[in-house]
Amino acid sequence: MVTATRPENKVKIGPTQLLINNKWVESASGKRFETINPSTGEVICDVAEADAADVDKAVIAARNAFNQGDWPKLSATQRGQLLYKLADLIEANIEELARLETLDNGKPYQDSLNADLQLVIACYRYYAGWADKIQGKTIPINGPYFCYTRHEPVGVVGQIIPWNFPLLMQAWKLAPALAAGNTVVMKTAEQTPLSALRLGELILEAGFPPGVVNLLSGYGPTAGQAIARHHDIDKVAFTGSTEVGHLIMEAAAQTNLKRVTLELGGKSPNIVFADANLEQAIEGAHFGLFFNQGQCCCAGSRLFVEEKCYDEFVAKSVERAKQRIVGDPFDDNTAQGSQVDRTQFDKVMEYIESGQREGAKLLCGGGRVGDRGYFIEPTVFAEVKDNMKIAQEEIFGPVMSIIKFKDMDEVIQRTNDTVYGLAAAVWTQDISKGHAIANALRAGTVWVNCYDVFDAAAPFGGFKQSGMGRELGEYGLQQYTEIKTVTVKL
Repeated sequence: MVTATRPENKVKIGPTQLLINNKWVESASGKRFETINPSTGEVICDVAEADAADVDKAVIAARNAFNQGDWPKLSATQRGQLLYKLADLIEANIEELARLETLDNGKPYQDSLNADLQLVIACYRYYAGWADKIQGKTIPINGPYFCYTRHEPVGVVGQIIPWNFPLLMQAWKLAPALAAGNTVVMKTAEQTPLSALRLGELILEAGFPPGVVNLLSGYGPTAGQAIARHHDIDKVAFTGSTEVGHLIMEAAAQTNLKRVTLELGGKSPNIVFADANLEQAIEGAHFGLFFNQGQCCCAGSRLFVEEKCYDEFVAKSVERAKQRIVGDPFDDNTAQGSQVDRTQFDKVMEYIESGQREGAKLLCGGGRVGDRGYFIEPTVFAEVKDNMKIAQEEIFGPVMSIIKFKDMDEVIQRTNDTVYGLAAAVWTQDISKGHAIANALRAGTVWVNCYDVFDAAAPFGGFKQSGMGRELGEYGLQQYTEIKTVTVKL
């Protein structure tokens, strides 16, 4: 493990208020909260704190915009043009947005710039292209009737996004909702509000009508719960923990049976067979676990390695982890920044202690990096058993658990033995085996000889308690429309 340090770049801070009905306003309560630079532990600034009263105002604005504002008067082509313009504005401000993302989140600037923001721009452009291609069908039914379907917007959509990819998760939610003609009330993550609010300025600059996009910074138990329980929100889309997903489903059921899509937690298996290209598998497993400081819902955190190559794989994975550069996220050489906040730092450190207590073999890492900020050494455990806490629960940190297996039937049974089903991967040069594993695993995404390959056209979401519904692609767009059947007597 290598550390990198460099003086932090100066970053321009955008708006810190709430965006409601195309106006920047203070919260109804006047409350504000601090957002922290996780690389230093220092306060960046304070931000308006939304609660139920602000959600009410935002919903009224969104409902008026949906029912009678300029938004429903726009053609599908015009909606697409606005999304294209927003994508162009993001591209024109890409370095500023990447710096702001890194400041507030702690991820390396090069990742913000070359991974997150590239995917953000691609997502808006993808759905901009879909806006005028949302089509129904004509259906031949019995009798002298003309029957057809329409795909209409759901209405007012509440969206709650996480802190691990603030701008990207905002794009995954906003782009399909807007392309389909909905209006949005979005709560940003309290840990990382700044880049989403800066994007609000670009939304205004692009020319979206008043009330179409409303952005609220605030906490889950107040603003988030108010969105989930609001009687005039037609759908809620949430990305976050499975525990909170349960609460959102309960709230939706107890109020107006609003539509719900959930992208929740994961404990994704990454399976390496002895016939794989071992060097590629080691690098792929390293990336699949440590990218974004391990703060990925689909991180390959259960790394199953066939016993024939287990010792070699473990030894080389440890050496690879020791080479990982941890430090100042604004240093171009840095591969791993800080965890997002103190709470997440403490949670990961507790999992590392748990692994040691339960008998897993700590081969590298396990400690803190530096004396300020929330940096954790890349950590590798071997001799991990299925019943250990680090093999069962979502860690959301740079902790690799390497588990031994004997054969294909065994590993399929063991990898499916979990409440999660978000993603998985398999490494083998036997393509038949790769397909067999992909068919057998209960996961929404399976990568073969690769990991973390994302595209706006490819749907993403989970089986079991990893959620319901899909984001991205045409499947993601379908989550934001209602299907109406119209039958006309001829």
